[in-house]
Amino acid sequence: MESAKVLASDDGINLRTKGELNVHWLYGPYVPKEGILLRLDGYQRRILFVRQAFTTPGIYVRSAFLGLVNQAGGAPSEWGGGLQGYGRRVASNYGRTLIQTSLAATGNAALQYEPRYDRCHCGGLGARTKHALLRNFMTYNRSEREWRPQFAMYGAALGAGMLSSVWQPQSKPWVEGYNCVLSQAGIGMLSNWVGEFWPEIKLRINPPTRGANRSR
Repeated sequence: MESAKVLASDDGINLRTKGELNVHWLYGPYVPKEGILLRLDGYQRRILFVRQAFTTPGIYVRSAFLGLVNQAGGAPSEWGGGLQGYGRRVASNYGRTLIQTSLAATGNAALQYEPRYDRCHCGGLGARTKHALLRNFMTYNRSEREWRPQFAMYGAALGAGMLSSVWQPQSKPWVEGYNCVLSQAGIGMLSNWVGEFWPEIKLRINPPTRGANRSR
């Protein structure tokens, strides 16, 4: 039975809830391995959306990076080069990502699907990798146990691609939608894998000092 005890935090969200609403700048919303996957209510879903869309730097980093990729490839060519062309590409990527995040949040809320990635409770490279890749295509329904296809996420990707074609120089809604779905499949699997192994990756990047180990 879930405890009724609520601990206040600095931003007014109880500590249990705050721990479940993690949004990493690199791989998005997640539940840590030691966390408990509990169904989100409407308020929690709104907080999670705001963090994804506005207050976590990930959406801005992604838009800037994809803008560089588009700039290097000269796509679309009508936007030219220089800072002006780069600014247009960054704004376009941000707009598309914001639309996708909004549609996905709305769809997941309507279906009562789980929007976060949950780190695997299993062990071993193979099992954890399988979980990470599968979770890009499947999620949990309101039971937080039963699998469902990621209808909201991929529907949002298709819709965002098609809607973003409105401000493209050559409007091709279905092409843009298809490309956005492919991007979600590829980048989503990579993001989940990084999110799954991030604790280990972080230790490789920034190993603890000997002094820190002795002090524990």
